[in-house]
Amino acid sequence: MNVSQAVRARRSIRAFLNKPVPEALLKEVVELASRAPSGGNLQPWRIYVVSGLPLANFKIRMAERLTVNPDSDPLEYHVYPASLWEPYRAHRFRVGEQLYALMGTSREDKAGRIRWFQRNYQFFGAPVALFTYIDNRMGKPQWSDLGMYLQTVMLLLQERGVDSCAQECWSNYHAEVRALLNPPAELMLFCGMAIGYADYEAPLNRLVTERAPLGEFASFLGF
Repeated sequence: MNVSQAVRARRSIRAFLNKPVPEALLKEVVELASRAPSGGNLQPWRIYVVSGLPLANFKIRMAERLTVNPDSDPLEYHVYPASLWEPYRAHRFRVGEQLYALMGTSREDKAGRIRWFQRNYQFFGAPVALFTYIDNRMGKPQWSDLGMYLQTVMLLLQERGVDSCAQECWSNYHAEVRALLNPPAELMLFCGMAIGYADYEAPLNRLVTERAPLGEFASFLGF
């Protein structure tokens, strides 16, 4: 698989098989991804990979948390801007409608939508979780480095036949993740990632999100 093939094949998977991912493969990917671009070579990413019993226990803990107290922890950052504007609002709305249609969940079924969203906190059944942290003293340019690192991870996984789903929703429960991982105090959670092998019989995994046409987001000058 070349890079173009990996880019086209990568998508957010929301149902995984109960099939372990080899530790050696994960270590190889997490290390090789550190070749991602980094301004000033700061390499601001700090990575935690969890599987096996620790992950199983954490999933139980999260299910209990959502039952007893589903309110978010005090937010350290907002995933989306307030009062999202066009065309970004339309992009987000469209993918939500597509997902719920595949699940057979109506817009009016708020309880059903909440139950589905809470599957995020079971990593959609994935056998591996990856969490990305950054020093809270870093700035926006270093956050862009995290995005480049994570994209590299996902493409390397795709090349090896392993699927993934990046999950910024974990920022809602950063205190729960901190209790699991016990990172240094100065580190701040950016996101999680579900990693495993896709269950392609699950309707949700039929979704291929739409992308805007080239002319809508790119300009070429001097050609």
